Amino acid sequence: MGAKNLTLFSGLLAFVVVALGAWTRLADAGLGCPDWPGCYGFATIPNSPEEIDIANARFPSTPYEVAKAIPEVVHRYFAATLGFLILCIFFLINKTRDISKSSKNLSTLIVIWVIIQGAFGYLTVSLKLWPQIVTLHLLFGFLTTVYLWILYFKLKEEALPDLKFKTPLGLNKLLSWALVFVLFQIFLGAWTSTNYAAYACPDFPLCQGKLLPEIDVQGGFNLFQGIGPNYLGGVMDLESRTAIHFSHRVGALLLSLYLSGLIYLIYKKGFETEAKILSLFLLLQLSLGVSNVIFSLPLLVAVGHNIGGLVLLIYISLLRFR
Repeated sequence: MGAKNLTLFSGLLAFVVVALGAWTRLADAGLGCPDWPGCYGFATIPNSPEEIDIANARFPSTPYEVAKAIPEVVHRYFAATLGFLILCIFFLINKTRDISKSSKNLSTLIVIWVIIQGAFGYLTVSLKLWPQIVTLHLLFGFLTTVYLWILYFKLKEEALPDLKFKTPLGLNKLLSWALVFVLFQIFLGAWTSTNYAAYACPDFPLCQGKLLPEIDVQGGFNLFQGIGPNYLGGVMDLESRTAIHFSHRVGALLLSLYLSGLIYLIYKKGFETEAKILSLFLLLQLSLGVSNVIFSLPLLVAVGHNIGGLVLLIYISLLRFR
C-alpha cells in the first residue's frame, strides 16, 4: 500500500479512534483501566476469576468492572494501531523522492503530534481524568485527524498534477477565523464533557426553565483545578457546570451565525456544492446537539455529536488549506 492510500486508511481509522474515545468518556470508562498501558497489569482485560482477583488485589481502590474495561482497552488498541500506521506513513513518505518537502514536513509533524497524544493518554489515567488533560487529549485527537486528511489531499494532488481542487478564493481570512471559532466551540464541548456538565441544562431552548440561568463563570472555567482528586463524575457545583453548558450553547449560536454568513459568501462566489456540503454538516451538528439535550444524552447521539464536530473542522480545514 502506497503512502497516499495508507494515509486515507489512517484518516478513516482516526474517525474510529475519536469515536471510541468519545464512547469511553461518555460511558464513564475513562478509568476502566487504572494503569497504563496495561489494564490492571494485564495486556488485555482480565477474564478468569483468578485474573479478576489479581486485578482487584493490585488496585483495591478501583474495583474491576468489565463493562468499563472493555471500551478503554479497545480504544487503546485502536489508538496504538493508528500510531503505528502514522509511523509507517512517515517512513514511506520520507523514502520517496517525488513527494514534496511540505508533505514530508507534515508527516513529521503528525508523528510528533501522535507521540504527544500517547503522553496525554498516559496522563489522562495517571491524573485521574483531570479535565485539563482530558480536554487537550480530545483536541489533539481532533487535530491529528485533521492533519491526516490534509496530508492525504496533498499527496493526492502531488500524485495527480492535473487534478486541482477548486476552493473559494478570497475567503482565506474568513475561513481561518472559522477554524478558530470551530476549535473554540469544540473546546467548549470538550470542557462540557470532561466536567460532566452535559446534564446541567436538561431542557431546550431554555436552561433550567430560564432564559438566563444562574451561572458561576469563574468556577466553571477555573483552568487551575488542583491535581489529585478523582474527577470521574466531576467535582463542580451546579452553577459552575451550568456556566459551562450555557457557554457551549451560546457559542453554538454565534458559530452558526458566522458559518451561515460564510456559507452565503461561498455560494455567491459560485461554489454551490461546497456551500451545500458545509450547510449540511452544520445542520447535522446542530441537530445532534439539540438531540443530546432533548433525549438526555443517548450514547450514540453523543458520540455522533463528537464526530460531527470533527467532520465540520476537517471540511473547513480542507477549504482553507487546499
